[in-house]
This record gives sequence, C-alpha cells and structure tokens, in this order.
Amino acid sequence: MGMDPYNLVSFVGIFVLMAMAWGLSSHPRRLNWRCIGFGVGIQLLLGLLVFWAPGSTKLFLWLNDLVAELLKAATAGQKFLFGPLAEAGTLEAAFGKGKGFILAVQALPVIIFFAALMGLLYYWRIMPVIIRGFAWLFTRLMRVSGAESLCAASNIFVGIESATTIRPYIAGMTRSELCTILTAGMATIASSVLFMYAGFLRNVFPTIAGHLISASIMSAPAAIVMSKILLPETGEPLTMGVSPKIEIERESGAMDAVVGGAMAGVRMVVGICALLVAFLGLIALLDLLLGGAGHAAESALGRFAAYFGRTFGVQFQWSLQGLMGYVMWPFAVLIGVPPADAQVAGQMLGERMLVTELPAYLHLAEHMKANAFTHPRSPVVIAYALCGFAHVASLGIFVGGIAALVPERRKDLAAVGPRALLAATLACLMTGAVAGAFFHGAKGVL
Repeated sequence: MGMDPYNLVSFVGIFVLMAMAWGLSSHPRRLNWRCIGFGVGIQLLLGLLVFWAPGSTKLFLWLNDLVAELLKAATAGQKFLFGPLAEAGTLEAAFGKGKGFILAVQALPVIIFFAALMGLLYYWRIMPVIIRGFAWLFTRLMRVSGAESLCAASNIFVGIESATTIRPYIAGMTRSELCTILTAGMATIASSVLFMYAGFLRNVFPTIAGHLISASIMSAPAAIVMSKILLPETGEPLTMGVSPKIEIERESGAMDAVVGGAMAGVRMVVGICALLVAFLGLIALLDLLLGGAGHAAESALGRFAAYFGRTFGVQFQWSLQGLMGYVMWPFAVLIGVPPADAQVAGQMLGERMLVTELPAYLHLAEHMKANAFTHPRSPVVIAYALCGFAHVASLGIFVGGIAALVPERRKDLAAVGPRALLAATLACLMTGAVAGAFFHGAKGVL
C-alpha cells in the first residue's frame, strides 16, 4: 500500500506544533520530557490502532455502529415531541431538497438524551471505573499529578462538570495544574455533544461517530502535552504520584440520575442556543463592517488581494470567516490538509475558535454533501481537528465555572486562561495531525 505524501506532512506537523508551543513556553528549560514522550506516543498508538490495525479497526467500526443504534433510540423522544419536524425526509418533501434539517429540533435534543444516559452510567458506577483507568494511565506514564490526570480523563466523557470530580484538590493546585485542567476541558468535547455531531454528520460521513470517539480520547493526552510545554510545572503538586478518589455526588436512585442528567442536558442546550444566537449575530454584524471596509479599500490593497489569490489559488473574502481562513490556512496545511482544501479548512478552524465547533461541523457536513473537497483525507483531518471546545466562549465558561468552585483561585485561573486556550487549540490541531499521519483511505474508514 503506497504512502500518501501528506501523511509525512501531518507527521512532521505534530512536532512543528510542539515546537511552536515551546517557543511560547513560560519556562522552556523546565519541560517534562517523559510527559511529552509518552503523551505523543499514546496519540500515535491510538492513530495506528484506528487507521491501520485490523482487529482494532473492527472495534472502531463496532463503536461507530453502536452509536448509530443509540442515535436511533434517541430520536424516539424527538419524534413524539416535534412530530414531522423531527423527520428530515418529511421536511425535504415539503420545502425542497437540502431544506430538511432544523438544528433546534433534530440535533440539539440528542444532547438531552445522552446527558440522561451519562447520568445513569455514573449512577451505576460504570463511568467512574473507565475514568479511573484513563487517569491511572496518564499518571503512571506521563508523570503528572493524579488530580489533573483525573480531570483530563473525565473530560473525555463530560464537559465543565469534570472539575467537580477533583473539587477538593483545586484550591491547592499549582498554576501549571490549573492550566492543564482548563486545557483538557477546552481540548475535548462532552460525549452528549459528540453524539449530536455524529447525528447530523452520519449521512455524509458514515463512520464519523467512531472518529469522534477516537479524537476525543487522543485530545486528552494532547492537552496535557501542550499545557505542560506552554506552562511547565515549577512547583510541587500535592497529588503527584497519587490516585485521588473521584468526588461525585451520587443520585438517590436510577430515576433521579436520569432526571438530573436530562435537566443538565436542557441547560446545555439552552446555553448552546444562547451562544449561537449571540455570536453568529455579532459575526454577521462584523461581516457588514468588513464588507464596507473592503469596498472602501484602496486600489493598491485590491491589487495585493488579487495577487495573493492568484499565487495561492484562493479568492480573497472580506468577511470574518474569509479572513480567519487566511489566518488558519498555514495550520490547515501543517496538519496535512491538501492546499486546495486548506482555505475551507482554515475557515472552519477559525469559526470554531470564534464561535463554537457546532457551525464548523455543520459547514463540514455541507461541504461533504456537495462533494466540495478535492481529497478524501481533508474531511477526516478537519473532523479530528475540530473535535474540541477550544473557543473564546468556552474559555469564559470554564474559567467562570471552576472559579465558582474555588473563588480564591479566580485570579490564577484568569491569568492562565489565555495560555490554556492556546494550548487547547494546538492540542486539537495536533489531534488532526495525528489522524492525518495515519489516514490512508482504507475501505470502511471513510
């Protein structure tokens, strides 16, 4: 089987991203090389298993099919509540092809179902066992504190609520540990949101669920690596070498766990709706201002834009999405997206950073449906790189949420927050690069 030259580009990109983080490190001579070595090794091993190992590929596809069946079950409540609005086919027949998807009634309610399911799995103590396993692996191999390992492992499955699992330890954490728990929160996505993305992408990307699961797992060690490069440990963590107990409030019964999980899902859905309405509206307003600036630009700038477009094969756009496409274009190329698709990939990466990953994934689905990508590896690498809460709104959510648990550390959390957002962004790009390094277009993977 021939090796795609873009695999090498992605592989080199992994180390270039780490070099960028090292160049911005607060203490470049205090790196934890064991953490970096094993963190990268875990990611490469996962990439090898997902894309190359025959036996594990079957497991990957089994997980993907399992999610597909769970999504079918999740739609039962939607269909009962919203009737024909929950059926894309019914709406397309009424409004025309391509007009059958309504985010609010076909995708967001899935979050409520899976939040309730996660609540039940926590009550049955299934999730704590899995989380402790990942935490033990990170602590032993990467030589980081038990508390930050536990939080990073929790973030593979849940969101901001992962901080509650280590609540008694946060007050005594070092600034490096605080940066790691913020980074881990923003570099991964909650399982309930993961299933929502899988729901509206599966028609154009049949194995997306398995890819998102592997991406979320890969991003946990990537988050630790990037955080420890940007803000290395200079203190003495209280839980170094210790496996702390998971602090969770167990519900009184299975029904209570389902109700509590469902209510948490409702709050998440409302929060997502509020963010989308606010941020998309503000971006549309900014696009109007940028469009006016573009029309008023001097002819010299116009000639430069035309020259830029001819040289790199892109069309200059006076919009925030277009400008972010140019800013993130080099990073898209670096992680292995072919240059012909790099501008579109850059726009999605920039959109995730400024708004959320939800519109970016929706645009990914639209581009795949229109067969707009020139190379089959592009949507895979993009899907992995987008898999994280690494955006401006998330920074406020995580800093504010954790500060509410330990008000005395609010200043420290605010101080390390921007560095954590940068680390989370680099970690997500690193996950995309790992996927790009091993992707080979094998049947069944895409």
